[in-house]
Amino acid sequence: MEEMDSVYRRHAQTVYKFLLAQCHDPDLAEELTQETFCQAVRSVDRFDGRCRISTWLCQIARHLWYAHLRRRDRELPLEDAALPAVPSAEEAHLADQDRMDLLRRIHALPEPGREVVYLRAFGSLSFREIGELLGRTEAWARVTFYRSKEQLKTGGDGHEK
Repeated sequence: MEEMDSVYRRHAQTVYKFLLAQCHDPDLAEELTQETFCQAVRSVDRFDGRCRISTWLCQIARHLWYAHLRRRDRELPLEDAALPAVPSAEEAHLADQDRMDLLRRIHALPEPGREVVYLRAFGSLSFREIGELLGRTEAWARVTFYRSKEQLKTGGDGHEK
């Protein structure tokens, strides 16, 4: 495997974009990106080369994101869990109502479509990378993205928005 400094320079931006697409919080995405590379250094001996390094790193990042969500859910008191989520700094800057509406509709998409749309639109990942990351094929990622995009256009009820 490449020297870790070189791996970091080549793949940090991809991991950061992937995490930002998941959490919508630049500070948290940066923190989780750093933790991803710390985990990668600790487990470099387990990298078997069956996938691309960027895919392996995004898988580590995904596990860290899920662990963060589990910790956060355990720490929230019940009364706080019922409150709506506070918008991230990025969302606060989105003054355009059309864009906010689109983000709401993307968020309402069922999985795995929502995750594919996030990874493609906000994470700038290719369909091949999305397929690898989610353990599916490139064709599956393309079809899922297309169907989710069509669902966004129609609102899921067959009527154009």
